[in-house]
Amino acid sequence: MPMTPRNFPEVLMRAFSLVAALLVIASTAAAQDFAPPTEDTSPPTTVKFGIFGFSSRLGVDFKGPNQAIASMAVEVADIYSGRVRLRPSIEIGAGGGAATYVGNVELMYRFTPDTERAVPYIAFGLGLYGEGGGAVGCGPASGCPKLMPQFALGFELKFRSNMNWVVEYHGEDALRRHRFFVGLTTRRG
Repeated sequence: MPMTPRNFPEVLMRAFSLVAALLVIASTAAAQDFAPPTEDTSPPTTVKFGIFGFSSRLGVDFKGPNQAIASMAVEVADIYSGRVRLRPSIEIGAGGGAATYVGNVELMYRFTPDTERAVPYIAFGLGLYGEGGGAVGCGPASGCPKLMPQFALGFELKFRSNMNWVVEYHGEDALRRHRFFVGLTTRRG
């Protein structure tokens, strides 16, 4: 509606009502800031599934011809405690004339909560090992791929509020294969 001297009070009242409504909406919208969920401190009684951490690591395999290793892991479950976690991971190695692949499922115990500056941990599990690229020893009669016991020992150092450096030793195939990793991991808390 165009403003004229006759309808000036009506236009002014509509403008004032619009500004008042916008101020009310803006104040309620400001009260809806996102607050991340806090860590549950009550004693756990069940297994909780979710993504509790994701890590990507680079490393070296010292078994036979040395290989460069790329690895990714996801912590997918809390097992009756925030410190005991289920962690599947994959490792891909290249170099020395062969490509190696390991898929791991490990049960990890974290000695301190995620909120600490340093978080040491230990893990045990099973890995499915395979080789590709025409590697000797992975033919149809050699028992490849093979299931191997896994052992991991590592620690995380706080880098940013929800990101840590990770340094890890992986003993694979009943400690006959040795891998060392350095990388970054996300963390809650």
